[in-house]
Amino acid sequence: MPQPHVPAALDVEVDPRLLEILVCPVTHGPLDFDRAKGELISRSARLAYPIRDGVPIMLPEDARELGDGE
Repeated sequence: MPQPHVPAALDVEVDPRLLEILVCPVTHGPLDFDRAKGELISRSARLAYPIRDGVPIMLPEDARELGDGE
């Protein structure tokens, strides 16, 4: 059975101007773009917000908690 296409993380692009204005909805702090994982990282909240189809999903309930060392 063929596997569904899973886009490579490198396929994720975010407009740099958008990255300049987005902030973490929990802490209102800055976000880092992790191109390899296709996520926006809030170090202060220890959350990673996914990017789906080029759209950042900025809902805390959809964010992944960062593990130790991330």
